[in-house]
Amino acid sequence: MPDDVAELPIEPVALPEYALACADSQDYLAGLEDGSVQLVITSPPYNIGKSYETRVSIRDYLATQRDVIAELVRVTGDRGSICWQVGNYVDHGEVFPLDVFFYDIFKDFGLKLRNRIVWHFGHGLHASKRFSGRYETVLWFTKSDDYVFNLDPVRVASKYPGKRHFKGDKAGQLSGNPLGKNPSDFWESLADEWESGIWEIPNVKSNHPEKTAHPCQFPVELVERCVLALSDEGDTVLDPYVGAGSSVIAALKRGRRAIGVDRSPEYIELARQRVASLRAGTLKTRPLGQPVFQPTGDEKVSQVPLEWAASSQVYAQSLKLVA
Repeated sequence: MPDDVAELPIEPVALPEYALACADSQDYLAGLEDGSVQLVITSPPYNIGKSYETRVSIRDYLATQRDVIAELVRVTGDRGSICWQVGNYVDHGEVFPLDVFFYDIFKDFGLKLRNRIVWHFGHGLHASKRFSGRYETVLWFTKSDDYVFNLDPVRVASKYPGKRHFKGDKAGQLSGNPLGKNPSDFWESLADEWESGIWEIPNVKSNHPEKTAHPCQFPVELVERCVLALSDEGDTVLDPYVGAGSSVIAALKRGRRAIGVDRSPEYIELARQRVASLRAGTLKTRPLGQPVFQPTGDEKVSQVPLEWAASSQVYAQSLKLVA
């Protein structure tokens, strides 16, 4: 393992521009000072048996995560936020929505939920005995009622910018904001984001420009928007399960300091390489707000194959009968 990704000392240290620590998250967090972080954003292991985790009972999993969360709450400043992105834990075909379980844990530590953001994406694993999962959630908590929230950097274009107040003291005046409107809490992988206010953020699959060897990789723009809205330049952003380093990259791109922790030397090295590419100007990232590609129907893969033609005609006819 290269010298610059060696495990950092577990003791209070002055925060550099960024730090990548190959360490157990809870152990590393114990060395950070109280209130030293403005934004925590992460996606913890889901306890589904990925290569970087050991599958345990849901009870033991949540107990371990509670200990980590206790440290995260301690190191987060009074005006800070924690964004906790999770999906579902599945056991013998039964779905356990992790955000539901984590909500009570964060509430036990006195945090307040500001948004439950639904992140919908168009591609993923196909289920055979239930509907295929196509969304995950980001729980945004704050430590107090006085928290950083920068709306202007993440506004989206208004659908009706010329709309005016109909009555009252402001009758006839423009009702919108020239910088755009407040995005919704539903972030979807569709091509009409700038009209609907939905945030387009596709998940990182094989054809995504940011794809690495990590099996569950954060899209940089998902983190980037949270960084812009929930921290100021010069603040520190922390990811205790940094994986391929997307959160560190998003923070550095936007002038924040960053700390990433992961117990996998492989992923820490991968994150280090991506940061080096970012500094060299060679890192490929998906531009913030870029519309997701929509097939025109002319592509071969988007056309109904001849082998399916008869079945497709029967299906289309059945829809007409139902209508």
